[in-house]
Amino acid sequence: MMNFVTELNKSFYIHKKETVAEKQEAYLKHKFQLLGIKTPQRKELQKPFLSKNSRPKKENLSDITIKLWNLPYREFQYVAIDLNRLYLRQMQEKDIDIFECMITSKSWWDSVDLIAVNLVGHYFKLFPQNKFEIIDKWMSSENIWLHRTCLIFQLKYKQETDLELLAQIIEPLIGTKEFFINKAIGWILREYSRTNPEWVVEFVDKHELSNLSRKEALRLID
Repeated sequence: MMNFVTELNKSFYIHKKETVAEKQEAYLKHKFQLLGIKTPQRKELQKPFLSKNSRPKKENLSDITIKLWNLPYREFQYVAIDLNRLYLRQMQEKDIDIFECMITSKSWWDSVDLIAVNLVGHYFKLFPQNKFEIIDKWMSSENIWLHRTCLIFQLKYKQETDLELLAQIIEPLIGTKEFFINKAIGWILREYSRTNPEWVVEFVDKHELSNLSRKEALRLID
C-alpha cells in the first residue's frame, strides 16, 4: 500500500514543472501547491498505477485515499478522486465517510465538484435509504462545500432528479452571499432545464434568487 503511494509520488515528481505550476496555482487562488503537471499528462502518468493489475484492493482504498489526500501537491488529490471512481461497482455504505472527509479537507470547487457529481451522486443511487439523513446532516452544518455537494449531487440525474428534495435544499440557501452556493444553485437549475425547462422557469419565478443564480438557471432557456 505504501509502495503504491511512494512510487506514484516519485513518478509525478520527476515531471515537476515550476513555470506551469505557477500558472495553475494562480488559477486556484494560491490555495494549493502544484507540481505543474497538466491533466492529460497526469492521466498518462497515473494510468499504470490505476490499471486493473496495479491498483490497490478495495479494502485498502480508504487508507490510500487519505494518504494521497495528505500529500502536499494538488495533483495527488485528483488521483485519489480518479482512483475512487474505479470502484463505483464496489461502493459500500461506509464509503460516505471518506467522501465527506475528501469534501471537507483541502476544499475547493475543483475537487468538491468531482466528488459531489461522480461519487456522492452515485452513492445516493446505490443507498437511497441513507440520502435524507446524510443530506440533513450536511445541510445542518456550516460547511459551504457540504452545502454545495447537496446542491449538485443530482447534476447527472436528469429525469431521475428528486425535485421536492432539490427545492428543499435550495430554499434555505436563498439569500446567501456565498458565491459558490449561488453559483451552484444556478448550475443545478440550468442543468435540469435541459430536461424540464418549464419546472425551472416556474421555480425561478416563485423564488427570489440571487442575480447570479437566476442568470445561470435561465441561461439555456429561450
